[in-house]
Order: sequence, then structure tokens, then C-alpha cells
Amino acid sequence: MAMHLSTRRWQDQVILLLAIWLIVSPWAMAYPSDSPPAINAFIAGGIMAVLAMFDLYKTYAWAVFLNIIVGAWVVFSPWLVDVMHDRAMSASMLVVGLAAIALGIWELRTDPDLHQQWAGT
Repeated sequence: MAMHLSTRRWQDQVILLLAIWLIVSPWAMAYPSDSPPAINAFIAGGIMAVLAMFDLYKTYAWAVFLNIIVGAWVVFSPWLVDVMHDRAMSASMLVVGLAAIALGIWELRTDPDLHQQWAGT
């Protein structure tokens, strides 16, 4: 069963890794822990990590949608927390957010469990 989960829900595993990076990125890029970019990364990364871990156990369409929404927030947040001047941090946030969106959409399109939820069965 573990092999089945690992091959079918690989998107959640990648989202979890992206979330972990998002959480540690402020420290890696020398942002103070109480700065708006760091707080944003901690909260968004924490939400993404919890949702990805939850989805690894049992996938629900609402959790995938929520991760897509958080990914969209992460994409736009460099402008909102004023880190566009820092190319490394803003690029990191853009890549993580876009990847989370793409992986969530991919999972929605390919996971048979999610298709059954849409069909109401």
C-alpha cells in the first residue's frame, strides 16, 4: 500500500518539500523571524505542509483547492510583504507558489479519488 500511495500522491510529497523550504527560507536568506516576509513564509509554509501531510493520509478536493489558494497567495505575496527588491526571496516565493498551484491542479486532474469525490460516489 505504501508503494501505491507514494506513486499516486507524489504531488503532495513535493508540495510538502516546497512547504518545508518556504518555512526555512527566511532563515536561509537572513530575514529576521519577526519580519513580515518571514511571518508570511512561516504561516503559508505551515498551512501548505499541514495540508500536504493530510493529503498524504487521505485526499480531499477541498484540501487540494486550499493548497492551490495558498500557492496563489505565495505567488502574490512578494508584492504584499515588500520583498520584490530581494530577487532571491521573491524568486523563491514565486517558484514555490507556482509549483504548488501546478502540482495541485495536476493532482486534481489525475487522482482517481478526487474524481470520485467530484462524481459524488
